[in-house]
Amino acid sequence: MLTYREFGAECLAEVREIYAACGWTSYLGDEEKLRRALGRSLFLLGAFEDGALIGFVRCVGDGEHIVYVQDLIVRPALQRRGIGRELMRQVSERFAGLRQFLLITDAEDAVSNAFYRAIGLKTTLGGYPCTAYFRDLPEA
Repeated sequence: MLTYREFGAECLAEVREIYAACGWTSYLGDEEKLRRALGRSLFLLGAFEDGALIGFVRCVGDGEHIVYVQDLIVRPALQRRGIGRELMRQVSERFAGLRQFLLITDAEDAVSNAFYRAIGLKTTLGGYPCTAYFRDLPEA
């Protein structure tokens, strides 16, 4: 049975497995850093099938004016079953009154971009002029 609920660092091993399965290796270098990141997240909502974490959405922000969807990830074998869509629906509902709800994805990732457009997200703020600025990635 598929259920959705909040979770925390108690699911660290499963979180690491999901990141690894999806090739998100930048999270895997320092387990304690990832544990702190999970603990400091504003909101973690997991999709659980028969008690096992199969996907999640992780949000950061202040929860009053802004929420940033840091991660939306589902085990590869279970993608395209509506799990990511439901995670985003619940997050959108929870933070419906916030002025800024945003995320960033790879410009070249056609699948992710098509998904975010399909669930109603936009690349511009409906005529509101804004620009995103980024700092270069730190040297590894």
